[in-house]
Amino acid sequence: MPPKDQARGNGAVLVGRQAQTELLSAVVRDLADGKGVVLEVAGEPGIGKTTVLGLLAEWAAEAGALVARAHAARGATRPGQIITEILEALERRDPSTAREPDAGADAELRSVLGRWAARRGGVLVLDNAHLCDEQSAGRIAQLVRTPPPGPFVLALAHRPRQSGPVLREALEHGVETGSVVRLTLSALDVRAISDVLGQDSRTDVCSPPAVSHPAPDHAYTEWRAPEAPVVDGTYLEQLHAASGGNPRMLRILLAARWDPDEWPLSAGPDRDGMLRAAVPVVTELDVLTADAAHSVRVAAVLGDPFLPGDVATVSGLGLERTLAAFTELVDVDLIRPLAWGGGYAFRHPVLAHVALAHASPALRVEAHGRAMDLLTARRAPALLRARQAEHLVGAGSAEARQVLVDGAAEAMAKSPATAARWLRLALDHLPAGERISASRALLVLDQCQALSAVGRLQEARSLVHELLRHRADLSEDLLLRSYAVCGELERLLGRHQEAEAVVRTALDLVPRPLPVPLPPSAAELITAYGRVQLFRGAYGEARDVVREAVEAAGTVDPAVPYLRALAALGDTQLGLLPEAVAEVTECARIVDALPDTEAVTLPDVLAMLGCAELFQERVHDAYRHLERGLQATTGATRRLIRINQLVALCHLDQLTGRLETLCRRAEEARLLARTSGVDEAAGLAMILRATGLLWTRSRRDTDRLLELADEGYSLAVAKRAWRAAVAVGLRAQAQFLGGDPEGCLRTLAEEGGPRLELLVRAWQPSLLALAGVAALRCGDIDAARDWVEAGEVVAAQLGLPLQLHHVRRARAELHAAEGEHIRAAELFFEVAESFRRAGVPLEHAWTLVTGAPSVHAAHGMQQALEWLDTAGKAARACGAQRIIEEAARVRALLTASCVTAGASVTTVQKSGVRATVALLTEREREIAELAAGGKRTKEIAEELFVSSRTVEAHLGRIYRKLDIPSRAALPRALGAMVHRPPV
Repeated sequence: MPPKDQARGNGAVLVGRQAQTELLSAVVRDLADGKGVVLEVAGEPGIGKTTVLGLLAEWAAEAGALVARAHAARGATRPGQIITEILEALERRDPSTAREPDAGADAELRSVLGRWAARRGGVLVLDNAHLCDEQSAGRIAQLVRTPPPGPFVLALAHRPRQSGPVLREALEHGVETGSVVRLTLSALDVRAISDVLGQDSRTDVCSPPAVSHPAPDHAYTEWRAPEAPVVDGTYLEQLHAASGGNPRMLRILLAARWDPDEWPLSAGPDRDGMLRAAVPVVTELDVLTADAAHSVRVAAVLGDPFLPGDVATVSGLGLERTLAAFTELVDVDLIRPLAWGGGYAFRHPVLAHVALAHASPALRVEAHGRAMDLLTARRAPALLRARQAEHLVGAGSAEARQVLVDGAAEAMAKSPATAARWLRLALDHLPAGERISASRALLVLDQCQALSAVGRLQEARSLVHELLRHRADLSEDLLLRSYAVCGELERLLGRHQEAEAVVRTALDLVPRPLPVPLPPSAAELITAYGRVQLFRGAYGEARDVVREAVEAAGTVDPAVPYLRALAALGDTQLGLLPEAVAEVTECARIVDALPDTEAVTLPDVLAMLGCAELFQERVHDAYRHLERGLQATTGATRRLIRINQLVALCHLDQLTGRLETLCRRAEEARLLARTSGVDEAAGLAMILRATGLLWTRSRRDTDRLLELADEGYSLAVAKRAWRAAVAVGLRAQAQFLGGDPEGCLRTLAEEGGPRLELLVRAWQPSLLALAGVAALRCGDIDAARDWVEAGEVVAAQLGLPLQLHHVRRARAELHAAEGEHIRAAELFFEVAESFRRAGVPLEHAWTLVTGAPSVHAAHGMQQALEWLDTAGKAARACGAQRIIEEAARVRALLTASCVTAGASVTTVQKSGVRATVALLTEREREIAELAAGGKRTKEIAEELFVSSRTVEAHLGRIYRKLDIPSRAALPRALGAMVHRPPV
């Protein structure tokens, strides 16, 4: 029997191999019962065949069986060598297995193995069976057809693509007849790779080893190793695609410190780490003939796909020798022919990087030079030529330096980290001079853009500050661009005062009125100025110049989408809805007309446009533009834009009831923001995630989730910028949802201003409504009326439907508190239907639950129960456990009121209970019920996962609110609330 702990040792590597592990267990169990089998382990190179065989051997040995292992290798010196070695090894270990001189070769092998395995059971493990010589392969094939009887297991691993026809035919026949069990290893899926990355670092497939990062051959000045990757869902998907789900390739990429933004142009900066992890691949390369080894390295220089003629030209071998080398490389499955065009590609892209890293420096330089000449003659794109130029620029080639600059321009949109590396190389090899030349200044600014896209903000900031130190050498255009880049970097780093000072200084250099057409440098500066003021929450100071820039830019300037998106979001922030709606419509028209190849280069435009549409309640358009922009960002590239996209999408997910997606996106945004040093955005993401979990988790998790929201709030308000205004409303919502209306009202009143004018203008009506309902829960009906009336005024000014629905629901709650249940029920119904038609399921369900008591009072129990049923169905579709529990609580109250009192006094009794309940927070109400039901303080604390001291503090507040002396008076004070419907 296999050991119980199958995850230890090699078993830990079998992540994602549950079915295969169970099959191995069955083989070992059958062996213990005296049953043998032929086990074929098939799969691609590096897929884990050797690991599977090792696990089988370990388990069989622990079960008491005899185990013999053999490993076929290329280039056997004599026919049948592997079989001879097996027999000799068995004879040395057990003389009773000595061969019989008169037996035939196949009979002899079968007899020896049968005697060896007869007593305790035996397992012959044969790895790399595809490398056996022809005679050995024939004898193994015969053994597959007629294995020894009894407890004998033949376990062989091979690559079907490379195995000879005799062995393949025998195995296929055995599978068809049932005498061979085939275990085919496929690629790991994304979940398995996630599990691999989460394993303990002691396993050999795990997080990258902690090794130093030596500079590559073409080291820059102040070369910097990349930070640890942000392991989010996108990173995992990219890593899965890069490795192909192959465990060996995964190990190699992780050892190389793989960077998704530089893939496939680079496997990672750690060349030595990659070669250490790639020993099996290096071994394959070392046994090649000289021509094949040279050809495979030249092919790696050219990159996938490659043509035999190109390899022949660059290698100097000539076409005939190259074709012979290709035949050998195909036979050993290092390269494979493509289905079209006569080209070839490496079996896996990682092999090309290993082959190139394993080549000598002299060969690499010569091959890259010839490849550069070949691509230049063909006028190939700069992106392809730059792959060669980066290895040649150290020789002082001005041509190679310019190719790097051109290649960086092509790589900027999709691979900014690669662009940054190439620009750094070009900068390092510019001729030295006392003055800052225009070409150097342009390269610095482009590199700042590339570094910013991958979140290396401090590095970019240092570069642009050094450039501004030489501002006297810069032209007016370059000076404006430099200030714009500097201001944007200061803003991204959360240094809002510094950012405003920088861009204001530069704005004084721009003539007013603005020249027409607007120079690109002025457009870039004004865009940076507008964004700085937008994120400070002071867009009004920039609005006039942004509007003027929109007009001066015309319709064809590349800056138009940026300026229009900025104007749309800024006007929305100020609450200038008519202008903002028109601007959003025009900006959307421009962006939607762009092909994907252009649109994905404008993720920041799509992010600003999507955020404006979110505030304007254009939900479908907001989703469309934000998710389109999301395609151009990852956890490694343009991460700062991605953070804003994710946070905006979280708001949309909450609106549309996609709570699971909300929590996932919020966690990714938090992780990206914290690793990028954007604490305010991390705080927003934490509050959003806490809110999503408050909807989906049971009430017993409330305290912990409110602590998460408070922690996020502390981060979000640290800089007192626009994100802080958003955070106030989010925290208040979380507090109310968590049953703390007092805290909700305190947050809004203390941080939002007398009429919440300091908060996001587009959301003011719903926040004023929230304050009104929170005041109701605290028993202050006069304050509630004031808040709701203020919300009605602002809602009428803005004209946003969803905001108006929130205010109308608060008005319905006021009617209910004043005993006007018929009016309340009618208004609750209208609001619930409006939310349903708008596709806002959480608010639809919450409105029905909130309005059910008024419906009960006005129209009877049956209709109230129908409302609660509808709410429960909508909540279950979203996974909103909070609403489900609240609906159950209201149902119990309504049912109990009918059971315990006659119809004539039901309305009065229920009205009194509701007035009492309105004085208590949700947590207080929960504790009051438990205490009234007879539970002691300690029992309540254990059930609610809080301390006894917390329970006592809540009880003290409950007694004061209900004006009762002690716990004994709770049942009478709560009345029907403590009763439950009969079972």
